[in-house]
Amino acid sequence: MLPVVQIVHRPGILDLGWGHPDPAVLPVASIQRAATTVLARYGADALAYGAERGPGPLIAWICSHLKRTDARAPDPVEVVITAGASQALDLLCTLCTHPGDVVLVEAPTYHLAVRILRDHPLNLIAVPSDADGIDVDALKSLLERMARRARKARLLYFVPTHHNPTGVCMSLERRRALAAVAAAYGVLLVEDDVYRELSYDAPAPPSVWSLAPPGIVARIGSFSKSLAPGLRLGYLTADASLTRRLIGSGLLDSGGGLNPFVALTVAEVCTSGDFDTTIARLCATYRERRDALAGGLRDYLPPGCHCTVPGGGFFQWVALPEGIDAGELLPFAESMGVSYLPGSRFYLDAPRCNTLRLAFSLYQPPQLIEAARRLGEAIATVV
Repeated sequence: MLPVVQIVHRPGILDLGWGHPDPAVLPVASIQRAATTVLARYGADALAYGAERGPGPLIAWICSHLKRTDARAPDPVEVVITAGASQALDLLCTLCTHPGDVVLVEAPTYHLAVRILRDHPLNLIAVPSDADGIDVDALKSLLERMARRARKARLLYFVPTHHNPTGVCMSLERRRALAAVAAAYGVLLVEDDVYRELSYDAPAPPSVWSLAPPGIVARIGSFSKSLAPGLRLGYLTADASLTRRLIGSGLLDSGGGLNPFVALTVAEVCTSGDFDTTIARLCATYRERRDALAGGLRDYLPPGCHCTVPGGGFFQWVALPEGIDAGELLPFAESMGVSYLPGSRFYLDAPRCNTLRLAFSLYQPPQLIEAARRLGEAIATVV
């Protein structure tokens, strides 16, 4: 039988490699109600080719939502509805780069975004990061060296808020500095901002897009984390000159707006108040799971291990004692019933092989504590 969903469950293994939501937390009833309302209100228009930019009700809600949750609201002409964050990144690569162009990515970075960038194909160069996000001084030095050789970076892809994989949230000072450097060197920043709503301890900092001069940042948002990934719906905020290029692309000219029925359904979820209710429930659920995993790691990992406790998102980053390769450890861990993604997958080059990523979104707190116990037992076999 052909599969319906992407995830593959392996009996006996608590697999913290999957950065997926627990199906039990997905807002099935809210989406069902909204879809029924949309068909009753719009009739056949809900099933027609949509406006290239996306349906007006959803764009209006996004502008209002960001006015409440970010440092500035976009104008409607600065918004384009996309088929999720991945499609937005792919569309930006299609329209803003040529094969062989230099694109910068932070190290470590979201490994599946790297696959999209390589599909085009682009010349990828890593920029180091630390506990405050991208190392802006290192970035400036790199851009200066490139300028001396008459080379230019076309894009910089980064995840500043509740980073995947490390969980780091870039400091406000770094955000402003990054925007200034990008403006000085003419680099388009591609800000992957999909975890903004999933902030557990304090509101997310202003987006880099909201702090930067016009034309410096294309910010990608998504409903995959805040509602459900199967919707395949997101949005992009950027300067109006760029959004005009996006909606004039062959893809949108041929197909109309992306997922127009889904977009109208999400607009109904959002304007009805169900979005805010869902976010409050998700944040409470994921905060509890984050705390359970963090507590389990504190209790069960042997000395010499270091763990982040993220302020939001889905992931915790673990550094093992020097000399332990997380990739080589993985078979031992899986034999003890726990799995993860080795940190080496998140680097272009010079990986920190003693790191690994754990996702806490999929499992209940008792399972996460047990996963931590099994991981600690596996590490103890090689320490």
